[in-house]
Amino acid sequence: MNNKSRGFTLIELMIVVAIIGILAAIAIPAYQNYTIRAQVAEGISLTDGFKPALWDYYTTYGKFPASNQSAGLALSGSIQGSYVKDVNLANGKITVTYGNRASSKISGSTLILSVYSTAGALLWNCSQGTVLPVYRPESCNS
Repeated sequence: MNNKSRGFTLIELMIVVAIIGILAAIAIPAYQNYTIRAQVAEGISLTDGFKPALWDYYTTYGKFPASNQSAGLALSGSIQGSYVKDVNLANGKITVTYGNRASSKISGSTLILSVYSTAGALLWNCSQGTVLPVYRPESCNS
């Protein structure tokens, strides 16, 4: 008559393990996409220094610079980050190439930021390149 509860039954433990497994199966891919998107964002932040240089060149000469050097920027191979192998400017297009410690899903991929002039302002479009749209910032996919 003296039955004391001594913990969880095997069935209860198996249910908890199954629930944790389902949650992990959902969370791990979402986290991987999040980290890859953060790596792509590093490439976009490395282009921030290019934008004023392009604006200065465009307002001075009325056209876009042909290379990093003509815009007064560092040489192509010297602009790198943890996940970015190269940032290159050619005829108004900034090409970010991912490498170094980047995820294998984007390593070797490119993101191209195109600039165009309208009504006295420079606007940017980053919907080109080989980086999959799922990894690009939302502003690039519109």
